[in-house]
Amino acid sequence: MTEIVGGPSLPQQRNLVTEIPGPASRAVLERKKTYVADGVGTTLPVFVTAAGGGVLLDADGNSLIDLGSGIAVTTVGNAAEKVVERAKAQLDAFTHTCFMVTPYDGYVDVCEALAELTPGDHPKKSALFNSGAEAVENAVKIARVHTGRDAVVVFDHAYHGRTNLTMAMTAKQMPYKHGFGPFAGEVYRAPMSYPLHDGGLSGAEAAARAIDVIEKQVGGDQVACVVIEPIQGEGGFIVPADGFLPAVAEWCRANGVVFVADEIQAGFCRTGDWFAVDHEGVVPDLVTTAKGIAGGLPLAAVTGHAEIMDAVHGGGLGGTYGGNPVACAAALGSIEEMRTHDLAARAREIGAIMQTRLDKLRADYDVIAEVRGRGAMMAIELCVPGTTQPDAARTAAVAAYCHSRGVVVLTCGTWGNVFRFLPPLSIGDDLLEEAFDVVAEAFAATA
Repeated sequence: MTEIVGGPSLPQQRNLVTEIPGPASRAVLERKKTYVADGVGTTLPVFVTAAGGGVLLDADGNSLIDLGSGIAVTTVGNAAEKVVERAKAQLDAFTHTCFMVTPYDGYVDVCEALAELTPGDHPKKSALFNSGAEAVENAVKIARVHTGRDAVVVFDHAYHGRTNLTMAMTAKQMPYKHGFGPFAGEVYRAPMSYPLHDGGLSGAEAAARAIDVIEKQVGGDQVACVVIEPIQGEGGFIVPADGFLPAVAEWCRANGVVFVADEIQAGFCRTGDWFAVDHEGVVPDLVTTAKGIAGGLPLAAVTGHAEIMDAVHGGGLGGTYGGNPVACAAALGSIEEMRTHDLAARAREIGAIMQTRLDKLRADYDVIAEVRGRGAMMAIELCVPGTTQPDAARTAAVAAYCHSRGVVVLTCGTWGNVFRFLPPLSIGDDLLEEAFDVVAEAFAATA
């Protein structure tokens, strides 16, 4: 594959000229402490001045390898050619009108592309928003109107956003929910298929367990929608056992429940398919997307069966900035990049490299309890050797080492003991291998 650098055409290499963070970044960090609310945290306080391909250039001239993609946002890279080209052209034309007042064709173009790309060949419609949380919240609104029911079912370890309703849907208390209640009602939680911690349950058995909880605690005839991440993100890149998703989707169909696939982190080629549900051929009623959809610009969508989407009365969906024309242009550029460069295939190539490196690490370090994921969405879970007891301290130590050596890594998981690897699909093989050399060094240094 031809490496997509774009933007500033940065040299694709790791190069450290100061400590991390360097003096220039530390100076801006002091300004951040003065002017930015303390609740807005940062994983690695290096202030980026340019980015592209697989590297980030900071204010001190350090070039860092990016294994996070802005939490799966810059899937096509931070400065993909078609994203920049289309966004610049739209900026030259106009920045905003509000689609609900005087519309523009870019919004319609994105909805048409989503109808083509999302699973299933049924008639589909979309509504566009700004963030993943907005998309999830609107999916719930749509499902409630369509079914005339109130209850929403989510799963253990789920993450769906930071609004009041999506905080209720999110499982992890700190930092996402602590002190922010009371939360929206009629949200119920079922057990997720989590193979490492399930004691050998098959996908079908884990689904039966979840369905039993739903039927006993809520009742199938009371549920408006089941909302699930096909591969959980913040919860720990949990890949449910094969058969779990199809069984839950079938139960939803049998009970008139809207099955919502939250593809916000896993969608748009990240897992080696356009959408994570494609792996088992599951066709959701509604799909929520954001993150990788627009190459770094804020855009989100709910896409699904036309009759479900059309259940809402005129004016019931929307928002001032939803489907902003510049973001729509960027999304069309991002989709063009994915199609032109077959980034789903590239994600599988990246995944194969990461799988090999992570399997080797697991063989060398028994603190790694599991390697899991799909495509360019891979993770390792760290536990006290010989147990499934989370080892968050070792996870933090390995992450800190990587950061100090110029590799941006992200942790996640309910217990803070999971590394998630989300390199941009524009990264080159050599750079990816170098990044995992540093990860290997980190495990050796913290052994």
